[in-house]
Amino acid sequence: MRPTSPKCCFYFFVVLLAALITPTLAEAQQPFNTDDADVIDYHKIHMEMANEYDVLQKSSFPNLRQNTANVKFAFGLFKGVELGLDEQLIRISNAPDSVLPRVAFGYGDIDFSIKYNFYKERDHSRLPALTISAAFEFPTGDETKQLGSGLTDYAFNLIAQKSLTDKTKLRLNSGFVLAGNTLTGVVGIQTKGTVYTGAASVVKDFTPKLRLGVELTGELTQNFDLGRGQLQTQVGGNYRLAKKISLDFALATGYYAASPRVAPQIGISVDF
Repeated sequence: MRPTSPKCCFYFFVVLLAALITPTLAEAQQPFNTDDADVIDYHKIHMEMANEYDVLQKSSFPNLRQNTANVKFAFGLFKGVELGLDEQLIRISNAPDSVLPRVAFGYGDIDFSIKYNFYKERDHSRLPALTISAAFEFPTGDETKQLGSGLTDYAFNLIAQKSLTDKTKLRLNSGFVLAGNTLTGVVGIQTKGTVYTGAASVVKDFTPKLRLGVELTGELTQNFDLGRGQLQTQVGGNYRLAKKISLDFALATGYYAASPRVAPQIGISVDF
């Protein structure tokens, strides 16, 4: 049977969204990889869906391109505590003369997370908002097709967020993957063991509807091998379509083997 195209993956999520929305946005985190310190309000639900198309590094050959249609849900469990669920459909295109199938398609690894905002930013204080998070990814994707990593991952992250002005926020992340690896399909670090992660973003509200930002993210193995690492820059933002709906967009470029060369992204975020 012919694999579903990446365009079909994206349209599927858009149709699903249209069926679920009851028009009635908290701050949209998507499309930035740098996590924010904010959590979903008590008993509220936040959903993000996106389609990212990765042109892979030459060192990834015979893997050529990857398309990832991702869906995330976050639920406000308690005041200041959020639970998350993350899953994706992945399509990997490979060189025709390789031993790999020309196209691999299917579900990736499923991810569960918990996030706790233990300190909120206060007026007239130099301290930023502070949040800790933990994520646990289970190998539900087919490792033989490179859709899953075949490992259970345990990751932890510290998030700091500071308002530079009324409309501009700085976000910093520092964390590590204690076990497993950071692969999503063929993008990420394949090395097993501890991986150190870091990210920084600056995001500004230019109008009541338009928010734009820039970020830098990186990952390093425990032996600090840059050839196996990841460094990525991204520009992107959100455009508010309705009170609780935003259109999210970004363009990233990466360095080293674990990053895509170019990665455009389009998505949508909704609060319920």
